[in-house]
Amino acid sequence: MPKRSEEMLTDVWTSLLLVWITCVPYTSMTPIISQSKSLQTGSTALLRGLVEGQRILSRAKRGWVWNQMFVLEEFSGPDPILVGRLHTDLDVGSTPIKYVLAGEGAGTIFAINEITGDIHAMKRLDREEKAEYTLTAQVTNRDTDQPLEPPSEFIIKVQDINDNPPQFVEGPYRASVPEMSQVGTSVTRVTATDADDPVYGNSAKLVYSILEGQPYFSIDPNTAIIKIALHGMDREMREEYLVVIQAKDMGGHMGGLSGTTTVTVTLTDVNDNPPKFSKSLYEFVIPEELGIGQPGGKVKANDRDIGENAKSTYNIIDGDEKDVFEITTDAQTQEGILRLKKPLNFETKKSYTLKVEAANIRFDPNSGSPFKDTATVKIAVEDSDEPPVFSKPTFVLQVDENAPINTVIGTVTARDPDVTGSLVRYFIDRHTDLERQFNINVDDGKITLAKPLDRETDMWHNITVTATEIRNHSQISRAIVAIRVLDINDNAPEFATEYEAFLCENGKPGQVIQTVSAVDKDDPIQGHYFEYRLIPEMLNNPNFTIKNNGDNSISVLAKHDTFRRQKQEMYFLPIIVTDNGNPPMSSTNTLTIRVCGCSREGIVQSCNVEAYVLPIGLSMGALIAILACIILLLVIVVLFVTLRRHKNKPLIIKDDEDVRENIIRYDDEGGGEEDTEAFDIATLQNPDGINGYLPRKDIKPDLQFMPRNSCLKKGATFCTLRVKYSAHHLSR
Repeated sequence: MPKRSEEMLTDVWTSLLLVWITCVPYTSMTPIISQSKSLQTGSTALLRGLVEGQRILSRAKRGWVWNQMFVLEEFSGPDPILVGRLHTDLDVGSTPIKYVLAGEGAGTIFAINEITGDIHAMKRLDREEKAEYTLTAQVTNRDTDQPLEPPSEFIIKVQDINDNPPQFVEGPYRASVPEMSQVGTSVTRVTATDADDPVYGNSAKLVYSILEGQPYFSIDPNTAIIKIALHGMDREMREEYLVVIQAKDMGGHMGGLSGTTTVTVTLTDVNDNPPKFSKSLYEFVIPEELGIGQPGGKVKANDRDIGENAKSTYNIIDGDEKDVFEITTDAQTQEGILRLKKPLNFETKKSYTLKVEAANIRFDPNSGSPFKDTATVKIAVEDSDEPPVFSKPTFVLQVDENAPINTVIGTVTARDPDVTGSLVRYFIDRHTDLERQFNINVDDGKITLAKPLDRETDMWHNITVTATEIRNHSQISRAIVAIRVLDINDNAPEFATEYEAFLCENGKPGQVIQTVSAVDKDDPIQGHYFEYRLIPEMLNNPNFTIKNNGDNSISVLAKHDTFRRQKQEMYFLPIIVTDNGNPPMSSTNTLTIRVCGCSREGIVQSCNVEAYVLPIGLSMGALIAILACIILLLVIVVLFVTLRRHKNKPLIIKDDEDVRENIIRYDDEGGGEEDTEAFDIATLQNPDGINGYLPRKDIKPDLQFMPRNSCLKKGATFCTLRVKYSAHHLSR
């Protein structure tokens, strides 16, 4: 069938082409004199005659005018198609003229008959590639190629045929619309384009229709707007639809070309479904030892909506003692988590009944209130073997620091909360009482003293007491016992530090030498109060006195100004300090007072007696340093002189005369290399006496040498002795 349609279309176009070829040469090529205003007026060569043997040309009005020609696109006959014919009034048969064509496509796409002026299209043309061509025509002399008229411009337009189908450039499309939308609600708009000429004919006039997607959607044939066509489209029933849209040209008439695209329409969710519990009654069994905040059960309300519309929040709206539990929403699973807010006690209450509500977070304001659902939750408390419970989580006890051993400090109590009421035994966690200073009675929980306590060492003792059921030793409870050691007055006050006072020789009577304060390790409730006094032997002290400052401190004063270091360099002042405890405690502390030399401003400069007799500006240390330097210089001088004397002492040879050597051999055996006593070099260096022998009178001193028995020892076979002598003596 499509092949038959193509053959019929080819026959129609062939008939139209034959009519066109027959009519165009006689209509469009006929000279139109009235249109000469739109073109430039040319000149026509007319033969006027010969004047004096010369040919005279006169300018005349152009006899042919044209401005445009037409040719059908996509024509593919066996011969070139005739587009049109050029003609001029100069073409009367006697003048050899030639038609010349130039411009776009001249010689390649379009060809002209030089004699007849017929223009043919040599190739198949496509209007969508190029809609028109601008060319130039000119008449020249065939023999001389001289132009007979100025060139004239004209246009060849390619006439459109319906050879391009509509196309959806942006397809396929995706669109969304809320579910349950009203009929006529706009979904989206599609757009098709046609490459054919929208001005010429109906080739580009498009009409839209739906091929698939009915009865859910409709489309406007002209605007291509897709709309809802069915009421009550529910996303929970069907979420996605595929719509096929067709665009057809030629105004939708038979023979038009068409194109299609798809539109995927998704229904978006609206909150039109309430949450719904999977069952109306939930039952849970929760052990009574469940911790605070721990989950005890889960409930779930399902919602057919999605996203935010499916989110719900849970609340306990009714029930007995509903403040014992709370319910929270798990953001991931949308479950209601039942958690414990207060401890459970099987002995007090064994079951609970709650009413739980699930409500959508988002809701339609037009509905007035959010969608919701309710369910009943029954909770049964399971009895558990609980550990003993102390009457208090923390016990605070007191004991005097001088309390005797086995003194009862206090008692801790615990009981078994279970119905059976097991007996309890008490123990001290020795990790908290490493020195074992306390004991506890395992039956009644009485804590007694095991070792003496000293408040000044530890004021507080924190121990842990455990209570264990006799029937089940794994059930253990712990309590902290804080024991405070009460103070008694068992420490005497003493000076806050080891004071050392300095007294200026030029001080004035009544001058404060030192301010003294005391400390006490005890801590009486009423606070410290110290009393200071001199020992009885020092009550009439002629040199110093004390004054109470009223703030638990005293000032030591000088009684006169005649203190001298030469007379007494240091004074000792015993002072008795007594506290206000019961009984009072006291101690004697000694204040050391040094007599010093001071500047006029009262600044201490020196407190030594030796420094007083030295010249002004030099102390004992400075003098010792100077003396050491002098001794060191004397030692250096003595060493230098001694070295100089040894350096000037002459050796055996005492003059600078010519020196020679003689070798004298003794045929006696010596001790060898190991005989260190066989030869004494010191004897050779003493010209005045060798080994106690005096020099001989009959031999010159320079020729004397050691006796034989002093060189040869221990049975030496021979001895070689080098004798140095002076040439001056030999000459004598």
